[in-house]
Amino acid sequence: MSEQARRRPPKPYRKPKKDPVRMLAFEALRAVDERDAYANLVLPPLLRKAREAGDFDGRDAALATELVYGTLRRQGTYDAIVAACVDRPLREVDPPVLDVLALGAHQLLGTRIPTHAAVSASVELARVVLGDGRAKFVNAVLRKISQHDLDAWVERVAPPYDEDPEDHLAVVHSHPRWVVSALWDSLGGGRAGIEDLLEADNERPEVTLVARPGRSTTEELAAATETLPGRWSPYALRMAEGGEPGAIEAVKEGRAGVQDEGSQLVALALANAPLEGPDARWLDGCAGPGGKAALLAALAAERGAALLASEKQPHRARLVERALAGNPGPYQVIAADGTRPPWRPGSFDRVLVDVPCSGLGALRRRPEARWRRRSEDLDGFAPLQRGLLTEALRAVRVGGVVGYATCSPHLAETRVVVDDVLKRTGGAELIDARPLLPGVPALGEGPDVQLWPHLHGTDAMYLALLRRTA
Repeated sequence: MSEQARRRPPKPYRKPKKDPVRMLAFEALRAVDERDAYANLVLPPLLRKAREAGDFDGRDAALATELVYGTLRRQGTYDAIVAACVDRPLREVDPPVLDVLALGAHQLLGTRIPTHAAVSASVELARVVLGDGRAKFVNAVLRKISQHDLDAWVERVAPPYDEDPEDHLAVVHSHPRWVVSALWDSLGGGRAGIEDLLEADNERPEVTLVARPGRSTTEELAAATETLPGRWSPYALRMAEGGEPGAIEAVKEGRAGVQDEGSQLVALALANAPLEGPDARWLDGCAGPGGKAALLAALAAERGAALLASEKQPHRARLVERALAGNPGPYQVIAADGTRPPWRPGSFDRVLVDVPCSGLGALRRRPEARWRRRSEDLDGFAPLQRGLLTEALRAVRVGGVVGYATCSPHLAETRVVVDDVLKRTGGAELIDARPLLPGVPALGEGPDVQLWPHLHGTDAMYLALLRRTA
């Protein structure tokens, strides 16, 4: 070192600058990781707080949302890439460091943010939340990642399809291997179909509105905000990107709501299934948080029928009460366990049980769920699903109809449950549900129905309709 260099005074320490967008995204990811929170519940209040503080405008909110959801959707792929750039197993890297690296990887590989900006912003975030020492580690890893684009990295870290197709698809499309296997078993077919499904799981879902019949109309909603018509439900409208459903008067008043079109189709199919005899008493046996119950209550009111909405968890029952408030027809909301029901057998003409499940059909909306679920979780759901369907069949009168629904396409939660209950209980038969979803293509061989994100633009809802015969 020269004498001049030795005499040169050290550079003054520069404090890191807080970037509110990336700080918020990091805070949301930490909540998901530390508290098992869901991003769709954590993010809105964080965004609202930032807007109220004057830290955010619309573009900032859009970027923060993309950083959170994009990182969660591609977490498996980014983890594989980060693992190739560090000299120790990922389990030995602190989770907050991994979150900063994943955010940086998404900016580098999944957005149009320039490379230098993505690296420098991520390192600055690391300085704020991790300290200068670990920020150097983040800088080194992200500079390695920046040397290749996403396609090149995937080619490096994913095993060849011919050697291990499920593991290849798991890395390329950022799903756990067991989920890839389960979805493929349910979907059937070759490589193209499962790739289309996994890609659809990684796309941002549209916000779909429902105009509850007799309370609102699609024309009213279309006049209030920029929309496209629903694909299949006569009560559905798809909102333009960036629209705020909570700002629509009919949504504020509960006359309309946010509801996936697949969920609407399940309720409509049950409501329109042919009956033998009276049609006066309907039951939603797993009503929380209230979307299907609100649509069923509105449909029942048009026919002079009454809906009983039952939900085991009291806090979810309160959500159902809120969703049904103002319904013009008779209804009642109770907190009750559908496997130990307070109602008498044969009390209802129509019964819906949208049972608790793994949620593999809604991975577009809750991308973190794919990393949180384990295959063994299905063993815990199985007795509950069978118990709810068994009691639903007892609750309906002879000639009445039961709808069994799940937001999962996993065969262990759909056809296997229905077949087991039918064999064990008897006195019921499957109805062909496909004609009750008019105009909807690719519904398979029936009699049950499985919807798919890549084929129908909906969550992967499953529906079986059963008629009580004895």
